[in-house]
Amino acid sequence: MKTISQVAQLTGVSVRTLQYYDEIDLLKPTAVTDAGYRMYDEAALERLQQILFFRELDFRLKEIKEIMENPEYDKQEVFRKQKKMIRAKRDRLTRLLKLLDKLEKGENCMSFDAFDLTEYFELMENFKQQNEEEVIRVWGSVENYERLINKVKADEQRVGELAVKYYGSTENYTRVIEEGLNKIPDIINDAWTQKTNALYRKLTGDLTRDAGSEEVQAIVRELMEHTKGRVNKEGWKKLVENGFYTGHGIKEENDALYGAGASEFMEAAMKEYFSHISPEELADEAGGPEK
Repeated sequence: MKTISQVAQLTGVSVRTLQYYDEIDLLKPTAVTDAGYRMYDEAALERLQQILFFRELDFRLKEIKEIMENPEYDKQEVFRKQKKMIRAKRDRLTRLLKLLDKLEKGENCMSFDAFDLTEYFELMENFKQQNEEEVIRVWGSVENYERLINKVKADEQRVGELAVKYYGSTENYTRVIEEGLNKIPDIINDAWTQKTNALYRKLTGDLTRDAGSEEVQAIVRELMEHTKGRVNKEGWKKLVENGFYTGHGIKEENDALYGAGASEFMEAAMKEYFSHISPEELADEAGGPEK
């Protein structure tokens, strides 16, 4: 048995952190002495070691707790997966170090090969295997979902570049995607979202129509009215101007959901709509100019 101070010295984990792990029931001491000292046996140290591996891989404490408390938790299988993920992290860091060596020497090396999306693809694949019903409800079919992933794979370097540009790293980008996927079961049952999707399906029901026709523009107006409580017209206009419908990832997803060419049709219909909206009308809806 080791005291909390001895465990801290052995592992490099601070006493306060170990106390916090106890408070959130992530790592309980094996025993507490009459004097109130926390004591840890070999099994507790082994659990701490597993926690530290997860932390090295940037798992959140809540996630670690959920994983380790799962009745089907297989320690050996987790070790194998952790080893695979740490190797991937090592390889990624090695590539980054090589890139930094070149940049330090003054070489012009605008390569984004170091920013691979291996973890992103693993996340998407795991989500498909564990949530097939949600995949079908959101993307229409498993095949549509797989086509989206394959399009990202075909343009991995560009996606990696954008991930680093807007999220700081591919790891951060993957975490954002993961949070979005975790919310899907709630989102698809949300009445507002269901109505929005229904309007998009109505808008893209016939992609041979003129995007500026009265029939199409009437649907756009209906969409504007439905969404105004969350996004006003000025916000919509900025989204459209910034390539909301044709940006990488969004375009593929929309085309998978509503048909090939749907995203470009949406953008064309929106641009036509805003070509007839005056700046004064946008300002009025947004609350007028600041004083």
